[in-house]
Amino acid sequence: MTLRRGFAPLLVLLALTGCTSEEPANVQVGEVRRAPVSEVVEAPATIGARASATLRSPAQGTIAKLYVRDGDRVRKGDLLAKISSPQAEDQLKQARQASKMAAPASFTPNVRLPSFDTTAFDRKAAANFAQARKEAKKVEDAGARKQLLNAIDLAQTQHRAQTKALASITAQLNRSISGILSGVTSGLSSSMASLQAVSKSQAKAAVKAAESTVKSLTIKAPFGGVVTLGRASGGGGPSGVEGLLSQLPGGGQQLPSVPSTGSSSGTPVATGVPVSAGDSIVTVTDVSKLTLDADVDETDVLLVKKGHKAAVELDAVPGATYTAVVTGVGVTPMEGTTGGVSYPVRLTLGPGAFDDGSEAPTPKPGMSAVTRLTVRESPSAVSAPASAIVSSGRESVVWALRNGAAERRVVKLGAQGDAVVEVLSGLSVGDRIVVKGADSVRQGQRLP
Repeated sequence: MTLRRGFAPLLVLLALTGCTSEEPANVQVGEVRRAPVSEVVEAPATIGARASATLRSPAQGTIAKLYVRDGDRVRKGDLLAKISSPQAEDQLKQARQASKMAAPASFTPNVRLPSFDTTAFDRKAAANFAQARKEAKKVEDAGARKQLLNAIDLAQTQHRAQTKALASITAQLNRSISGILSGVTSGLSSSMASLQAVSKSQAKAAVKAAESTVKSLTIKAPFGGVVTLGRASGGGGPSGVEGLLSQLPGGGQQLPSVPSTGSSSGTPVATGVPVSAGDSIVTVTDVSKLTLDADVDETDVLLVKKGHKAAVELDAVPGATYTAVVTGVGVTPMEGTTGGVSYPVRLTLGPGAFDDGSEAPTPKPGMSAVTRLTVRESPSAVSAPASAIVSSGRESVVWALRNGAAERRVVKLGAQGDAVVEVLSGLSVGDRIVVKGADSVRQGQRLP
């Protein structure tokens, strides 16, 4: 449940005056004064780190060398571990061979009708025509002989024309066939080219994935921070070309991305320990800046703005208070354990101090805390005690004294502390109001 607290004491805000035994039972009257009022929203929170990265084994292998231990501080780019993986090296070799074999393919079918060889037939026909002319010349009748020779010449001319026509028809057919095949094979060639391009692209991607895997066998710190060693399952993983394709987008199940929880399952990472693809090798946590993740109730979250200040108390450091500043307010709702809705609020954590002023220790990520966010603050407010406010539907009401009688006043409230509230309208400094027993007062009731 969200709590609100006011920092100004009630005795500073109101001077309780005129209280006598003649006043109605359990009713007290006080005078409105100016005083600071703060509205505070309280919410549970958890300490977080500026950044955290769990570095995992990219392939099945063995820890060849470990360069860090738990708790070591490292800088960006520092060498953390090396993994020996013959499987990954073999996959790279296979991928490069497959890429070389993805040579361009061509598809150019050639269908052509053979031309007719009429050489032997032409020689035989020429011999027949020559023999016919020889016999025709033996005819004694000059007119008949002339007619026979003319007929033979005409027949030979027709034979030559038919031979030429046959060659022309064969050439025309070949041209038609070539045109038809050109339209068909252009589509086939385009399809073959597309398939070849996809094959080459996949081969290049497989090489790139394999090279990335081999490069990742040398694990370096992505940023500076504190090291926590993980645990290895020591099991197997996918191998061969299937293992490479599984690393491509949409190519198969990806490596686990669940952050390391430091559970006791598995074998502690050490030199010589076998690892599987996806095993947590080391987690680097940047604690240069600590954050707070607070869960603010839906009834209060609209009051929280970027830049608001907060006081933080930790279960692990009793008696200490830390400073914090809101850096962002989330919009994704979270269902609470009691069924209500809360929203995430991110803060940066500042230094802490004990009640005696001594410096408090630096917390660790994961520690639980309580944040008290100052959402509204008025340094010189027209103030009234919270006990003087009576809710009437949507209105806030106080009982003021006018000529010795109770008068109902509707007021508008500003910052609302746990003990005192800011009155924006409806009251003035010096007004006398009922500060105790307001719920039992009636309009026109005589009060001293």
